[in-house]
Amino acid sequence: MDVYALIGPSGTGKSHHAMEVAQQYDIEYIIDDGLLIHRGKKIAGQSAKAEPTLVAAVKTAIFLDPKAAADMRETLQKENPKKLLLLGTSEHMIDRVGQSLNLPPLKQIIFIHNVVSPEEIQLAQQMRQEGKHVIPLPAVEVRQNFPGIWIRPFKDLFKRKKGKDQPSEKSIVRPRFSQFGQVSISEQVVIQLVNHLAKQHERLGQGVKTGVNISDLGVTIQCEATVRFGTPIQLAVQAFQEEAIQTVEHITGLTVRSIDVRITGIYKD
Repeated sequence: MDVYALIGPSGTGKSHHAMEVAQQYDIEYIIDDGLLIHRGKKIAGQSAKAEPTLVAAVKTAIFLDPKAAADMRETLQKENPKKLLLLGTSEHMIDRVGQSLNLPPLKQIIFIHNVVSPEEIQLAQQMRQEGKHVIPLPAVEVRQNFPGIWIRPFKDLFKRKKGKDQPSEKSIVRPRFSQFGQVSISEQVVIQLVNHLAKQHERLGQGVKTGVNISDLGVTIQCEATVRFGTPIQLAVQAFQEEAIQTVEHITGLTVRSIDVRITGIYKD
């Protein structure tokens, strides 16, 4: 299987232009926000845009639920696509999806700004500000699979060159989570989470210092800590990193890009 990725920040038109990119590279299967799509039909998965909250949407998009990931792996094995296109907001997100689904390494990365014009990106961003999202499925498919969300067919506002195949029908939806406005999580919340985990960790000292940076690409965490005398430092730190990543992502829905831990000293009980 050859795996391709279409990458661009949220609200830049990835779902809108996914079919065109797929046609250009002769790709018949697309994974977008938790859905596996083949020739304009949903094959498997649950759309993140059908989730009631933004946190749940993020978890769905990266297949954080083990059962959802296992079901998708089983479907991919059955369908056995020659080429697969993944949509994501960053390379890190694409890596998370690839790890969840045990996909082979990427064959090619395609960036949205190399595919569409600045005018089209501006239009997509305007739609996102209005709470509108695009699903690369016909309206009838969306109504059957995701009842209860606002929907209408999508019509291109930009004319395509003559002689090219027209992309399959797309739909504009208003996810339930967008009806409640934006949800923001402060860096202080993540700091408190990490510090709480550190206090529960029997081999780390109590005076952990944590710094956090949140961006559109995810969260980066920096920690300074001490360890108990006699502790295998690398093993203890790795266990703490794994637990922190899992907990922060589960509770906040944010993607943890990295967590760096600097050991500054050793203490005795």
